[in-house]
Amino acid sequence: MPELKVIHEKAECFYDVYERKGELSHQTHYCPGCGHGVMHKLLAEAIDELGIRDRVILVSPVGCSVFIYYYFDVGNVQVAHGRAPAVATALKRARPDSIVISYQGDGDLAAIGSAEILHAANRGENYTAIFVNNAIYGMTGGQMAPTTLIGNKTTTTPRGRNVFNDGYPLHVSEVLASLEAPAYIERVSLGNTKTILQAKRAMRKALETQMKGLGFSLVEVLSPCPTIWKMDPVDAQRHVREALAPVFPPGVKCDRTGERQPRPAQQPAPALADLPALLKLPSPGGSEAIAAPSATADYRVKIAGFGGQGVLLLGQLMAEAGMDDGLEVSWLPSYGPEMRSGTSNCHVRLSPHPVDSPLVSRPNVLIALNEPSLRKFIHSVDPGGLVLYNGDEFPEDCRRGDVDAHALPFASIADALGTPKVANIVVLGAFLAATGALPLHVVDHAMARVVKGEKWLAIDRLALAKGVELMQDRDRRNAGSPEVPCHA
Repeated sequence: MPELKVIHEKAECFYDVYERKGELSHQTHYCPGCGHGVMHKLLAEAIDELGIRDRVILVSPVGCSVFIYYYFDVGNVQVAHGRAPAVATALKRARPDSIVISYQGDGDLAAIGSAEILHAANRGENYTAIFVNNAIYGMTGGQMAPTTLIGNKTTTTPRGRNVFNDGYPLHVSEVLASLEAPAYIERVSLGNTKTILQAKRAMRKALETQMKGLGFSLVEVLSPCPTIWKMDPVDAQRHVREALAPVFPPGVKCDRTGERQPRPAQQPAPALADLPALLKLPSPGGSEAIAAPSATADYRVKIAGFGGQGVLLLGQLMAEAGMDDGLEVSWLPSYGPEMRSGTSNCHVRLSPHPVDSPLVSRPNVLIALNEPSLRKFIHSVDPGGLVLYNGDEFPEDCRRGDVDAHALPFASIADALGTPKVANIVVLGAFLAATGALPLHVVDHAMARVVKGEKWLAIDRLALAKGVELMQDRDRRNAGSPEVPCHA
């Protein structure tokens, strides 16, 4: 009896059981004749042969292969649509000894992710991209992809792709190969047994390129999609050979591995204690603060007004000073396309605890620099919150008895200083005096960094002091009052 020799078997880096499928745990979710199953096997075999399974991090996309992490028993990271190159870059830089592989389709890589892959390749990032080109959107129902052939009918090109309306098929490998940085790019196909074996050799060489530290590598794979093409598997494979391959000729598009030297080792990350000096951040110091920041204070600030009133700068100053004071901060701007005289607001978080979201939907501090902003946001302020309004008095329908509300002439004070542009800094002073959220000297240091020009810095410092004085005078006048009034 001759000895039996196993030629084909399941790759070791596949899971023994594919848990997603339940009772069909021995098979994948792909359609019969789909190229993904073949590509998974080729990639898995290359990983096993190179002995790198414990080092591999596989970055899976949005598309038909979105569940690839159910099959490969390696490190897996699932990413947003088109963002695999950015995440792969971060992973490789954070863990340079790992072997990072991104796996993307033509919609994920060549459409929404086109800028990501272009710049990753142009930087020569030392990771490997597997680019699956079946010239159609598969998972979402058959829309035109950047690689869809001229004349092909899709759900978004029911009359066929027209070059004057839809452009030409995008030759991704040729575009990336024209850059100076990539080390190895090859296009292969799954058209028959011979081309499938060539695809495996290309995947192995791409991984070896990364292992040697030579830079960016990509393998484009022309793949069948029987279901969306509405073909049986045999005809779909013939379509790869006879329709796709003539438009996207297989072959090596660039191979600089023979001349390329390994990328230099990354410099170690700086110690946290060294970051202030590297970022040229001044060390806070100087006069006493208005009030020591509360250890439990968590300020959710909404600042709103017209474009040009310094809304965004006011928020930026708060955030910068908060960072200098050791707080957790966030600053989220929002403005209309009009900018000047258009609507503008920003969200600021100042907290001794990690910030869960930069979005402030229920502020406990509202700074309204005009009446429309007051009307828009006054009812969203949490009870017990603080409202600072740039005006002489609150409109009757904007008064609330459950908030600490102050209508003060911030703009008039700025005019008296010589320019209405510093009304936002007057408000900042009033905010500091009312809350003690930040030490005054820390805010001064941040202002010196953010504000450009000694002339404007001098005026802003006067405005800050005027705002503090305004709020302190207001507090003295209200001392002894059983209730805080909601009008001027």
